[in-house]
Amino acid sequence: MQQTHSQFKIHSRGKGLYDFTHDVSRWLSGAGIRDGLLTLFVQHTSASLVIQENADTDVQRDLDAFLSRLVPEHDALYRHTMEGPDDMPAHIRAALTQTQVSIPVIGGALALGTWQGIYLFEHRRTGHVRRVLGHLIGE
Repeated sequence: MQQTHSQFKIHSRGKGLYDFTHDVSRWLSGAGIRDGLLTLFVQHTSASLVIQENADTDVQRDLDAFLSRLVPEHDALYRHTMEGPDDMPAHIRAALTQTQVSIPVIGGALALGTWQGIYLFEHRRTGHVRRVLGHLIGE
């Protein structure tokens, strides 16, 4: 067994989904591991990771809009408000989604479905530089 790791920096421009599948695939192609398991982990509490449809951007917009309705800003019940009205909702949205995803690697490629992509899901209104760690183990 071999293992390797990398860090991906994703520059968000505010709320929404940011596809970084090609960055992961590019790193994977030079990693020297043909079959194994890739784990991606976001190092933030107001952003998350999702594997989602990559063909129709309406899916991404609808998902973001749904979470905005489910977890609205300016809720009087929020106590954590010192970082702005979008911060506590961002933490809740991140808790409802995922901070890590695992993807099989087969033949040196991500074993994603035809219409699947890997996305950073930014839950804050303003842009941030988000760090995602990648850990690959296999042969």
